[in-house]
Amino acid sequence: MRNHTVTTFVLLGLTDDPQLETLVFIFLFLTYMLSVTGNLTIISLTSIDSHLKTAMYFFLQNFFLEIAFTSACVPQYLYNIATGDKTITYNSCATQLFFTDLFGVTEFFLLAAMAYDRYVAICKPLHYVTIVNHTVCRRLIIGSWLAGLLIIIPPLSLGLKLEFCDSNVIDHFVCDAAPLLKISCSETWLMEQMVTVCAVLAFIMTLVCVVLSYVHILKTILQFPSAQQRKKAFSTCSSHMIVVSISYGSCIFTYVKPSAKAVNKDVTLLTTSIAPMLNPFIYTLRKKQVRQAFNDAIKRIALFSKI
Repeated sequence: MRNHTVTTFVLLGLTDDPQLETLVFIFLFLTYMLSVTGNLTIISLTSIDSHLKTAMYFFLQNFFLEIAFTSACVPQYLYNIATGDKTITYNSCATQLFFTDLFGVTEFFLLAAMAYDRYVAICKPLHYVTIVNHTVCRRLIIGSWLAGLLIIIPPLSLGLKLEFCDSNVIDHFVCDAAPLLKISCSETWLMEQMVTVCAVLAFIMTLVCVVLSYVHILKTILQFPSAQQRKKAFSTCSSHMIVVSISYGSCIFTYVKPSAKAVNKDVTLLTTSIAPMLNPFIYTLRKKQVRQAFNDAIKRIALFSKI
């Protein structure tokens, strides 16, 4: 985003109503704190508890990107509301856009990698330990980050050449590609096409992996002889399926209705604040191992404090 006369942008936010803004501030502050606390708790438990050393929890350790993702935009908006200063510098806006896109795209690839993990666990349980070992997990995680970076580099490279001459008002509460393109005085057709192609590429690639994994999983589960086995298998995948539905559903809404400003703001609010808060609970709420690890950690802390 090359800058000629515009040195700062103005973020309009979610609302102009001061009372409603106060409620938004409280809501975002609480969801942000819960998101950071919940994700840090899961990361800590999976790091220290020997019972949580499976591949799925190894993947969850890398969901520190949930903390990074929400931290890339929510604190800035909280600051804007608290101070009444809705401006954001050009460099801060570009940095925010880079990191939110990187973390968002990387999460899709991590979800695809986790779908593959569930596929092996359900369809090839006897070979699970040998197929999904630590080396494979590390490669999948590194590959997810590299894929996310490679996907966002082309549009961001073009974005750095955009000029902003007249308007500097962004009709959003974060620096997002769509509202930035609308206020640019450059020719944006190529940039818009590049953004669409890269977004669709990341979406389709990861969605195909997820769908193929769950097609095989469903076929395998339906062949189980007992209802108890089927229930246990579905329970194993349910958390991941819920998170996948939220992530892909929000993405579909954004690109099916790109002109609906209110909808896009609501979807962005869901993905940047609510989803990162819910994910730790969705993944671990029904997991006895995690609840047990949490109870053990509390007991150790209580014992240590007495000493």
